[in-house]
Amino acid sequence: MEFVMKQALGGATKDMGKMLGGDEEKDPDAAKKEEERQEALRQEEEERKAKYAKMEAEREAMRQGIRDKYGIKKKEEREAEAQAAMEANAEGSLTRPKKAIPPGCGDEPEEEDESILDTVIKYLPGPLQDMFKK
Repeated sequence: MEFVMKQALGGATKDMGKMLGGDEEKDPDAAKKEEERQEALRQEEEERKAKYAKMEAEREAMRQGIRDKYGIKKKEEREAEAQAAMEANAEGSLTRPKKAIPPGCGDEPEEEDESILDTVIKYLPGPLQDMFKK
C-alpha cells in the first residue's frame, strides 16, 4: 500500500507519507530534543515573567510618586488604618463593636399617640371608615 501511495502522489516527501498514515521513523534523539525544547520553553516563560515583574515595579514606583505628590494613601493603607481605629475603640470592650447608625434612622420622633385602631381604620374602604369614625 505504501508503494501505491508513493506512486499515486508522484514521489511525495516522507512527511507527507506520515500525514497520510504511513510508518513513522523513530528519531533516536527525540527524547533529548523534547527535553531541550521543554527547557527552552521554561526559560522563555521565566524571562517573560521577569520582564513583566520589572515593568510592574516601574509602574508601582510611578504610582507611588503620584500618591506622594498628591497625598493619596493606598487602599490597603486606608483599610489598615480603619481596622486599627476599630480595634482601638473596642480595646476595653467585652462586646462586639457597635455598628454605625445610618443617617435618617432614629432621627424622627416616634408617633405614640396614634392607636392601632386608627391604623386599621386607615386601610378600610371609605364607607366603613365613616362608620367607625362616628
